[in-house]
Amino acid sequence: QVQLVESGGGLVQAGGSLRLSCAASGRTFGSYLMGWFRQAPGKEREFVAAVSWSGGRTYYADSMRGRSTISRDNAKNTVYLQMNSLKPEDTAVYYCAASLGSWPPSEQTSDYGYWGQGTQVTVSS
Repeated sequence: QVQLVESGGGLVQAGGSLRLSCAASGRTFGSYLMGWFRQAPGKEREFVAAVSWSGGRTYYADSMRGRSTISRDNAKNTVYLQMNSLKPEDTAVYYCAASLGSWPPSEQTSDYGYWGQGTQVTVSS
C-alpha cells in the first residue's frame, strides 16, 4: 500500500511554470508505475502523464506533451510534474496516482489503485 501527498500547486499567469511534487509513503514506491491526472470543474478526471518504475520511460497525453516533464526520484519516494507554458485551460486539480499495471501505462483512472488528495493549479489569462 502507498499513500500519496501532492504539493506545489498555486496561481500562475498564462505562460508561466509550476512544478508539482507527490510524496509517497512506504518502502515499495519503486514497484509502482506513477501517473498524474487532472480534473477541471465540471469535467471528468483526465490523464496527463506517467513514468515507469525506474523513471527511464515517460508517457504523455497529447494535451501536455511538449509542455510538461514527469520524473521521479525513488530515493526520495517522490514523483514530479514540471509544467511550462501554462494556459488557462490547464486550470484544474492535479492528482498523482500509483498503479501496479504494466507498460505502456493506462490512461484510465480505474487502473490506478492509489490516489493523492490533489493540488489546485489555477492559470490566469
